[in-house]
Amino acid sequence: MTSFATRAVHAGNHPAAHNGAVTTPIYQAATFVRPRALPVESGWDYSRIANPTRADLEECLAALEGGASAVAVASGMAACVTVLQALGRAGGHVVIPDNVYGGTWDLVHDVYARWGLAYTAADMADLDAVAAAIRPQTLLVWTESPSNPLLKITDIAAVADLAHAAGALLVTDGTFASPYLQQPVALGADLVVHSTTKYLGGHSDITGGAVVAATAELGAEIARYAGMLGTGAAPQEAWLVRRGIKTLPARMRQVCASAQRVAEFAAGHPAVARVHYPGLPAHPGHLLAARQMRGGFGGVVSIEVRGGPDAAGRVCERARLFTLAVSLGSVESLIEQPARMTHCTTAGTPVGVPGNLLRLSIGLEDADELIADLDQALAGD
Repeated sequence: MTSFATRAVHAGNHPAAHNGAVTTPIYQAATFVRPRALPVESGWDYSRIANPTRADLEECLAALEGGASAVAVASGMAACVTVLQALGRAGGHVVIPDNVYGGTWDLVHDVYARWGLAYTAADMADLDAVAAAIRPQTLLVWTESPSNPLLKITDIAAVADLAHAAGALLVTDGTFASPYLQQPVALGADLVVHSTTKYLGGHSDITGGAVVAATAELGAEIARYAGMLGTGAAPQEAWLVRRGIKTLPARMRQVCASAQRVAEFAAGHPAVARVHYPGLPAHPGHLLAARQMRGGFGGVVSIEVRGGPDAAGRVCERARLFTLAVSLGSVESLIEQPARMTHCTTAGTPVGVPGNLLRLSIGLEDADELIADLDQALAGD
């Protein structure tokens, strides 16, 4: 098998199939000419079901994750919806992390629970807690590693064993790590979901998602539901994600190095009460992350600011180089206050986050300049 960097550039590229084009063209077509009035067995039919631009991205995603197949969809939330629609059912049960993306919480708590899919939030870093949360009705165990925004680390292989022993499937949200740092399929995950808006796209100019399946059978079911639901990525967005992936290894190397420096700086700052970053030896998941992730610990650093939620909000507003905005994984560095922004709907729930927490997404700016900006923003109070 070729290296990850080589696959990032070449996987899914088929110039001979596209008139010699070095990069896959954008097939901005809703429908395709059919040779016969028969069900489709090969070729193209309708872009909601399949599109050549999207198909080449999907081949690349599967190659990067070591999966059997992939489906590129319209957003990270569309990836979650596709999985839950395909594999969830009334009377079933899902185990979710006690630190989970706010949008995933909304989907499980506000939508699927209303339709009869029960859930339990568990600390995924505690295997005994995960085992206790699994029921006979459990269909899926849902993990994030690192988690959003507290950067908890899940032992994916061990949780996969627990899920499989109970007849459940393991779903891992790999957005924070990206396939460059971690391939959950190799650790036992059945499905990997991504917001390709983040590191895979990498430039804050698309919204996208993906579901990678460990087996062809499971992948076919996910693809079938994506076609029925209409969650597939549009050709333009698929093309932009594929373009972003080509620079993923280079971007991840830099953001991991810079994030490590920012985390180490923040850990010694008097205005910071706590730093959440698995690259720090004091992080409870540091040794596990070092075994499970390769090439770095990610580009997100979360810090708890002394002085409470209002003090944290003022730090966001004083930042100059960090941009105050949601999302992460792009070339520019972002800062946000999860309890008031991405995770505002989790307040008072089992998955709520500290009000004084700030999430920093480290971009490609000079690390010294990012540290200086964070220093002045923290010093204001």
